[in-house]
Amino acid sequence: MHTIGLVSLGCAKNLVDSEMILGMFQGGDYRFTDDPAQADCIIVNTCGFIADAKKEAIQTILEMAQYPGKLVVVGCFVERDLEELRKSIAEVDLWVPLREYKFIHKKIEALLGTDDIAPLNPLKRVVSTPSYCAYLRLSEGCDNFCAFCAIPYIRGRFVSRPYGEIIEEAQMLRRQGVKELSLVSQDTARYGSDFPTRRPGVLDLLKELDGMGFYSLRLLYLYPDEISSDLIDFVKASRSVAPYFDVPIQSGSDHVLKLMNRHGDRADMVRLFKEIKGKIPGAILRTTLIAGFPEETEEDQKETLSLMEEVRFDHLGCFTYSREEGTLAYKLPGQVQEGTKKRRRDEIMAAQRKISYERNKKLVGQTMEGLVTGYDPKRKLYTLRSYWNAPDDIDGTIFFSSSTPLRNGDIASVRITSSFIYDLLGERV
Repeated sequence: MHTIGLVSLGCAKNLVDSEMILGMFQGGDYRFTDDPAQADCIIVNTCGFIADAKKEAIQTILEMAQYPGKLVVVGCFVERDLEELRKSIAEVDLWVPLREYKFIHKKIEALLGTDDIAPLNPLKRVVSTPSYCAYLRLSEGCDNFCAFCAIPYIRGRFVSRPYGEIIEEAQMLRRQGVKELSLVSQDTARYGSDFPTRRPGVLDLLKELDGMGFYSLRLLYLYPDEISSDLIDFVKASRSVAPYFDVPIQSGSDHVLKLMNRHGDRADMVRLFKEIKGKIPGAILRTTLIAGFPEETEEDQKETLSLMEEVRFDHLGCFTYSREEGTLAYKLPGQVQEGTKKRRRDEIMAAQRKISYERNKKLVGQTMEGLVTGYDPKRKLYTLRSYWNAPDDIDGTIFFSSSTPLRNGDIASVRITSSFIYDLLGERV
């Protein structure tokens, strides 16, 4: 009997990889543990997107190296910096970069002295999210080559998963009782664009998934240039696709957008958001911004703040620019000082707090339906996920009271009675 522990870092797409890795151990004499002290083999799935993620990965690797089990490190950070990591962290027993995932089962077999580990298979995932929700990955890699981003160099070019495989996986998850499915990739709306006839595309896929009986489908990581009027129309008419548009825009300045190698400009984004709100007035808009990109000026900062005020996003996150070797922006002149980056980020988040609070106040008195996601016995309040907030803990939380007991995954309707900067408070109807 071998005991396997796994630590998954980074994004939802990385989590899907981790779930597939756990699935390799289902057929043999294995069990899983959350206690690294009890594990014969500890697997750390790393993120290497930005400097903070790499720092977290190194800290986690060194922490796990203190335990007696064999230590395996995989993921984006390994793909990006394999040789440097091998030289600097001798405690690791096995490094597996993304390009060797096809053989990961054989490599771990050799390490553990076994012969019964299965290859990676998306249809054999051990879903680690709560039983009522799961992520479904549509593609791998990215073709956008934004100047700040290392993903195309780590994960490769954009490749859509086979349509039939995605449908089979979705059907499997539905049979397992999953009610909420979040569709993820680096560029979700681009699905199918690399097929010979560009079909089936994302609309074909959504139509099929929409008929499967999921309570909720959510699209995450939508590049603004890929959101068509047809997609907006479909979301409006859909029975299960949440009117939730997660559209990272990165900046509100045309000057910076061009330096970032982003497609489209500020006017294009404003037209897009106006179309979404015009067709679906209650749609939720979420975005992310980067503060302090090379050559960004105070005037560029003002442009971003004015776009925020014009669009008034429901949810917004902002990160300071991380200078990543190998990206197009690494060698740009005019690198912004860290203090200036942080000040601009703080200005953006201060402006968003005001916008979020004003938008949340307008929700008081409305009723939201969603899935019960937890219970706080001290506050005696449940938490709800509706179309308003995504499952990645970035958006706010809906807290509510109920006179009758509820279970996680139950569907509940909640009337909003109070609002805060990020969170909402209500009572079950």
